[in-house]
Amino acid sequence: MNIVVGNVKGGVGKTTSAVYLAAAAAARGRGPVVLVDSDPQGSAAEWLEQSPLDGVELVEAPSERTVIRALAGSDGTVVVDTPPGDERIVRAALRRADVVVIPTRAGGVEPTRVLTTLEMTPEDVACGIVVCAARLGTNDLEATIEDWSSAKVPVWGVIPERVAIAAGPAARISREGLEAYQDVLRRAVRAAAR
Repeated sequence: MNIVVGNVKGGVGKTTSAVYLAAAAAARGRGPVVLVDSDPQGSAAEWLEQSPLDGVELVEAPSERTVIRALAGSDGTVVVDTPPGDERIVRAALRRADVVVIPTRAGGVEPTRVLTTLEMTPEDVACGIVVCAARLGTNDLEATIEDWSSAKVPVWGVIPERVAIAAGPAARISREGLEAYQDVLRRAVRAAAR
């Protein structure tokens, strides 16, 4: 299964989501898990170099050609961390996705970037939103969930702000974050099977 974590906007939680989804897939114990870092900044690669994940192999693929090769070369679960702003790499990954996870934040200019990502995604590929760094119980979060639900875009998860703050190369995977992303993974797998 190819899981592409994508949003054309930066700073929305793509790398955190990709790393946690790879960890969640490895925890399921079903075949090999490959985390593909297609962002030239190499944030996912840096994270795994500092805090390796059991059962997760890292592949750096910062070009259109290398991300295509990485998505074609595994018989297990492949999770792709896409770069912001490089539509060629993002489109190459989206065309080979079985499912797309779109991290976003509540409020702001986020909806237009999510819509751009949805427009780039092939119609037959299941997509879902993950609201990252969410301040639970806020009007912005409630409005964001309601807006996407009314637009018929499923919200597969809400990741609390404290998980995002604890994330990054210097941090270990938190149990709370892993549980939240295991729920996202279950929803993504179910959506891809439809």
